[in-house]
Amino acid sequence: MEEVDVEPPVTNIPAAAAGKHLGFAWGPGDILCNMMMYPCPLSLSLNTKLLPSVLVRKDEDIYSPILRKLFNESHHIFVGLQTIREDLPSKNKKPQFVSISKNYRSVIRACMEELQQVADAEVATQYGDQVSILLAIELIWNLCEVLFIDAAPAGSLLLHLLDWVRLHKADVDEKARDVLQSESPAEHESYWDVPSGTQTLTEFDVKWRHWHEEVDRCLQDNSFASNQHLEAICKILVGDEDTLLEHKDLLSTWYHFLVTRLLFCHPTVKPTELHYYAQSCLTMFLDSRSAPEPLDSILLAAFEFDIHQVIKDCSIALNNWWFVAHLTDLLDHCKLLQSHNLHFGSNLREFLLLEYASGLFTHHSLWQLAVDYFDHCPEFGRVYLELQIERVPLDTERKALKVLRICEQRQMSEQVRSICKIMAMRALRNNRLGSALSWSIRAKDAAFATLISERFLQDYCAKGTFSDLDLIDNLGPAMLLSDRLTFLGKYREFHKLYGEKRFREAAKLLLSLMTAKIAPRSFWMTLLTDALPLLEQKEVSFQDTFDLQKHTCVSLQEEDIEVTKVELLRLALARNLAMAIVKEGTVEA
Repeated sequence: MEEVDVEPPVTNIPAAAAGKHLGFAWGPGDILCNMMMYPCPLSLSLNTKLLPSVLVRKDEDIYSPILRKLFNESHHIFVGLQTIREDLPSKNKKPQFVSISKNYRSVIRACMEELQQVADAEVATQYGDQVSILLAIELIWNLCEVLFIDAAPAGSLLLHLLDWVRLHKADVDEKARDVLQSESPAEHESYWDVPSGTQTLTEFDVKWRHWHEEVDRCLQDNSFASNQHLEAICKILVGDEDTLLEHKDLLSTWYHFLVTRLLFCHPTVKPTELHYYAQSCLTMFLDSRSAPEPLDSILLAAFEFDIHQVIKDCSIALNNWWFVAHLTDLLDHCKLLQSHNLHFGSNLREFLLLEYASGLFTHHSLWQLAVDYFDHCPEFGRVYLELQIERVPLDTERKALKVLRICEQRQMSEQVRSICKIMAMRALRNNRLGSALSWSIRAKDAAFATLISERFLQDYCAKGTFSDLDLIDNLGPAMLLSDRLTFLGKYREFHKLYGEKRFREAAKLLLSLMTAKIAPRSFWMTLLTDALPLLEQKEVSFQDTFDLQKHTCVSLQEEDIEVTKVELLRLALARNLAMAIVKEGTVEA
C-alpha cells in the first residue's frame, strides 16, 4: 500500500470498547514461546479488560479476506524495511523509518475502513469488534511512532500529541474547517477550540507565559467573578487542575486529559517530563476505586519510554503476534532494542518474528508469507523454516512445487528429498509412472528410480508400448541416476533408432545393453527377441552379427526359454551368419 502524506481519517474507539478484552489466537500448539520472558498470548483466561472479547478462529475471523490483506500488505512493508542499508547514517535513515511506520498505520486504517464498509446487520458486532481491535493497535503504534521513532523534541512534541489525540476525536477537524470557512473566523463560536500558530518555540513560550500571567492576575483580582462560566473558561485556559477535573466528563480518556493539561499548563513539555504528567493524569482521572486497564498500562509505559514493557504488555493484552512482531522489528532497526537479548539465545526481535511466522504456517495460503520472516531471522530462522516446511500439506502438485522451489532456493536438500519422495510415492500409488519417475529423479533417489523404471519395463512387456514417452525421451544425464533407469532410457533410444531404420546403430546399442548386463533378467528374452529382426538386416556387419550371436547364445544357455523360440533364434542366427560371411567375402574379393 502506498504511503499517505496526510493524516488518516479519524474513527472514535467506542465507549463500550473500553473495559473489554482484545484477542487474536493462532490456536493451541501452533506457537512455541518462552513463558518466563514473554508469556504466550494464547490463554483467554487473562483477567484483562481492553477491547471486545473476540477469540478469532483460524478458519473464520483472522483468515477473512480483509484481515488477510493486513498480513499481505504488512509483509511487503516488512520485506522493504529489511533492505535499508545498515551503513547509512542515522539521520538519513530516520525519515525512512517514520515513512515505514506511517505505511504500517495506513494498512491498519485501510483494513478498518473496509471492515466498516462491509459490516451488515448479521455481522455488525463481529466487524465492530475487529475495528475496535485495530483502532487500539493503531492508537498504540501512533504513540510509539511519536515518542520512539520520530522522537519529537520539546515544542513540536505537544503538536504531535495533539495530532495523536485528534485522530481519535472525530469532531476537531470538522470544527477547524467550519471556523476557517466562516466569514469571520475570529468571531466563530468554535474559534477558541481550534486556534494554532507558527511561531518558534521560544517566541511561543514567551508569549504564552506573558498571557498566562495576565489571565492568572485577572483571576486573582476576581475580574471574572460576575460570570461563573467565563471564570471557568479562564481557569481551564490557565490549566487549573481542579477545574479541569470538574469537567473531565467532556474528555473520553485519561490520555485526552493529559494532552489537554499539557496544552494549557506545559505546552513546551520535554520528552523526559512526560512520564510524570502521564502518571499524575492517570491517577487524577481514574476513579479511586478503578484500577488501570491493560491499554492504560501500555500507554503509560510508552510515556515512560519503557519500550520493552510496552512490547511485553502488548504481547499479553493483544493476544496476537502481528502487532508486537512488526513494531519490534521496526524499533530494532531504529537501534532502540540493541541491548536486550533473551536468556535462551535469541534477541527479542527474532523471538517475536519467529512466533508470528510460526502462526502463519498454520494457514493454507499465508504460510508463504512466513518464509520471508524466517529468512530474516539469522539465528533460528533456518531451523524454524526446516521444521515448519515439512508440516505444509502437499494437497496438489502445484503446491508441492511451490514448497519445493522454496527449499531448493535455500539449499534445503533434506527437505527437497522428503517432498519429492512423498510426491513420488503418491504418484506411484495412483499409477502415474511418469510423475513418479520425475519426482524420484528430482529427489535423486536411485532406489526409487530403479523401482519405477522396472514398472515401466513391466508395462512395456505387458502392453508392447511405453507410456510417458516425452519424459523418457528427455531424461538426459538424469538417466545415470541408476542402472535400471539408464537401461530404460537407452532401450527407448534403441526403439527410436530401429523406427528410423538406423539398424546398424540400433544393433550396436542393443549389443552394448546386452554386454553391460544392466537389464533385469526378466527382460532378457525381450532383448533376444528384439535381436531377431536385426540379424536379418543387410546393414548389420559380420562383426556385429558375430557379437550378437555370441551374446545371444550365452543368454540362451543362461535363460529358461521356450523350445520354439530357441529354435527360431538359432535358425535366424545361422542364416544371418551365413549371409554376413558371404557379404564379407565378396567385399574382400
